[in-house]
Amino acid sequence: MKLEVILFLLTLTAPTTLSLGQGQLAQLKVTVEKEESVYTYEQADNGAGPMWCHGNTSIVRVNDDVFASGIELIPGAKPLNNCVPFLLQRTESGWKRIFQDRQRTREPCPMAMFHEGKIFLSTNPTLTPPDTYNGPSQPDILEFQAAAPSEAPRSVEPVWAGKPEFTEHSYRSFAADGQRGELILLQNIGYTHAEWSFRDSHAKWSAQGKLDWPWGAGYDQPQPIRVCYPTVALKDRRVFFCGVSDIIEPNTAWRDYKLKLTGRKWDYDFRRLFYTWSDDITTGKFHDWIEIASREKTAGNIRPCDLYIAPNDDIYVLWNERALDNRLRAKLFPQAKQRYALECAIMRDGKIFRRITLVEGGEGISGLQPGSGRFHLTEEGRLLVIYYQGGNESHGRPVSENRILELDREGNPGKPVTIPIKHPFTSFFTATVRAGCRPANSIDMYGSEGATMRYARIRLLK
Repeated sequence: MKLEVILFLLTLTAPTTLSLGQGQLAQLKVTVEKEESVYTYEQADNGAGPMWCHGNTSIVRVNDDVFASGIELIPGAKPLNNCVPFLLQRTESGWKRIFQDRQRTREPCPMAMFHEGKIFLSTNPTLTPPDTYNGPSQPDILEFQAAAPSEAPRSVEPVWAGKPEFTEHSYRSFAADGQRGELILLQNIGYTHAEWSFRDSHAKWSAQGKLDWPWGAGYDQPQPIRVCYPTVALKDRRVFFCGVSDIIEPNTAWRDYKLKLTGRKWDYDFRRLFYTWSDDITTGKFHDWIEIASREKTAGNIRPCDLYIAPNDDIYVLWNERALDNRLRAKLFPQAKQRYALECAIMRDGKIFRRITLVEGGEGISGLQPGSGRFHLTEEGRLLVIYYQGGNESHGRPVSENRILELDREGNPGKPVTIPIKHPFTSFFTATVRAGCRPANSIDMYGSEGATMRYARIRLLK
């Protein structure tokens, strides 16, 4: 039986604009149409899992067809490259595996699509023998036809500037302009930069280059700040990139203290959110980095969630953050308060125009802890935020659910409403416009619960 809940969302002035403020409400039904298991997996013990590429997506929708990528452990294979990717299609009889790669890899494979019906799978097969722990890899992109998905895919291997030394740790970003039929792929090289390659509407890899990381001049040991787990968007040959710092703990005193706690000589920093963009990727030029958010002072944590290009060219950046590292709190920040938040910044003309806290919890606020979130654009141009909500309500009731709210055209959030999913997603992919998918009045969610990847389809009805 379908589950329904009445969701009060905001009205529109026109299809090309976001909705108005909270004073004007339209009544919509949110229906959980499908909720099902997709596949189960074994832990590969290689530092990656099916959700490891979370800045991208592993699910796309082409009209009425839904496709998702998965990753499978090779029995008896040694890490790191001990998995193979596969592609699934949802049919009336369930999920069908339509492609199984034979080349070993470490990480899950992001997806993209064009409106005309082409589907793309980003792969990163290793070039090493089976008994080798790590080493070089060769990025590839496999092209499928949605109208004939069981046919063998065609390789459209990216062209790079020179001969980059890629490895199994790709930290890659894959985005599409679905309407124009164009792709951008970025893949990290060590701790210095990302290589990128652009495929134009004529199916040519016509531009390549490097994206150098921001410089951490203020660290105890100045160094490049590797930026990972980014959310990337491509539209009309403009590229927008937002990711988090990912380097070995740069504060010497904190690193020494963490060594005593963990026994490890390394611990990674995820505390600074950086943003850059290119006005035309074919020029090869990116603007200077902008630091959008930081939890550097109290050793907190930031995770990029999503990025959206509005009709007026404002850029909406979504992330979640935690104020403190609880391991260091008693010794280093005893007076600081813990706070959890889902945050949004609106970038306009290359500057931070506005900051909005969408949901927050923590000491002195509430017992709620908002988690990962994603934007969703409807056919009418409404901008929604779907997110995970954990923690406890004021009377102590534990909360673990997915919620949805709408942003008006100024970025003001509406009242969140619970999506009645039986198995809430703590983190998830969606069929996003950043992967080339069309705006839709249904939401395709794909994420893990334990060792099972699950799918849910949420229908938005007027």
